[in-house]
Amino acid sequence: MSDRSPSAATPENDPVSHDLFGALPDPQVQTPRPAEQPAVPGSRRAARAAASSPSTPAASDEGTGTPAERHDETHSTLEALFRHEAEPPVAPKRKKRRGCLVALLVVFVLVAGAAGGGLWVWNAYGDNISEVMGWGPSKDYEAGQATGNALVTINKGDGGHQVSEALYRAGVTKTSDVFYTMMVKENIVNTFYPGVYKLQQKMTAAAALKALNDPKNKMQNSAVIPEGYTVAETVERISKSVDVPLADLQAAVQSPADYGVNAPSLEGWLFPALYEFGPGATAKDIVATMVKRTRDSLASAAVPASDEQRVLTIASIIQREARAEADFYKVSRVIQNRLDQGMKLQMDSTAQYGYGELHSGSASTSDEAQTDDNPWNTYVIDGLPKTPIANPGDKAIDAAMHPADGPWLYFVTVNLDTGETVFSTTYAEHEAAVKQWQDWCKANPDSGC
Repeated sequence: MSDRSPSAATPENDPVSHDLFGALPDPQVQTPRPAEQPAVPGSRRAARAAASSPSTPAASDEGTGTPAERHDETHSTLEALFRHEAEPPVAPKRKKRRGCLVALLVVFVLVAGAAGGGLWVWNAYGDNISEVMGWGPSKDYEAGQATGNALVTINKGDGGHQVSEALYRAGVTKTSDVFYTMMVKENIVNTFYPGVYKLQQKMTAAAALKALNDPKNKMQNSAVIPEGYTVAETVERISKSVDVPLADLQAAVQSPADYGVNAPSLEGWLFPALYEFGPGATAKDIVATMVKRTRDSLASAAVPASDEQRVLTIASIIQREARAEADFYKVSRVIQNRLDQGMKLQMDSTAQYGYGELHSGSASTSDEAQTDDNPWNTYVIDGLPKTPIANPGDKAIDAAMHPADGPWLYFVTVNLDTGETVFSTTYAEHEAAVKQWQDWCKANPDSGC
């Protein structure tokens, strides 16, 4: 359902939803120098000039100048200390310069605090000071905090940086860089083998490395397939963690009839889950296992055999459109209500799939995708798309079979960070919700709108 501007839409051609899968530097308040000083205090140019000019007063000069001038000079000096620039300041090379600067900074903070300026210094540079001095909360978990289970997928070619990110996303480590930082600091060279690893949450970086190197924690011939993946993404994901060539997997999904599926493609039939395939499993064995898992889910939701393709198609739209599982059943009701009333579904996820921009990184649909005449674009066709548009999970399949009760015909996610979604019955209500989304996008220009 489109989140685009409602100005061009009418109740007969209304936008309904869209696919929603898909820092600013703090300004420094600077006190200007007197008119005879051309350089701006705290600027990069001023800092470099201060470092290279022999006439610039040193930081150790006794309290010369007005209080405002001393404040500006202090600001410029601290900016130069904490700034990471490609060009180093021109200054005599001395041993242990960093240690001297740190010592000077600590002394300055103490003196400035006594003089009433400590609060300003801390507000402006507290984070930098804490980082240099090693203060503040640890970026690593403490030993003994590990609990629960976590699955970590390592793909072919992953190095320390990628593994560090994967550990953090799985909840294993406290920060995204602590694992990689540990490896660099301790000069650790490690070979990471692709596959799925069973670890715990809240592990120390050192414990996580030890666990990854323990063969007992590696699931053999395993892969984790996320919900909402397409067939193309699924086979690529499997090839990265299972020792089966991508070309073999791509060939294995070309004939749905080989697996008893009466459909144009296997889109929607490769169930998203954790798999551990037997030794020597072929590409067709892998695909057959995934199709069987889909049939198990359909049976659990009491889907009649004659209705499997329709339910999977609706479930795939729910999977791609809803931001939170709590909204799955409402989105299902919107789809059903629109079908019952003979309205076009107008789901952006279907238009994006048909045009090949399902993973473009934008929540909004391009004009080209929205107007392209293809059998998946529900802005153009009536009813459901030709096939599912992704592989739905258990919850989406259940929602397709059991939509919530309600009169809704529209929905739009008004906050892409929280997933807050507004469901509406009238077009006027939907227009107001779309305006709310547009305002949020203006306030958050880098959020993928």
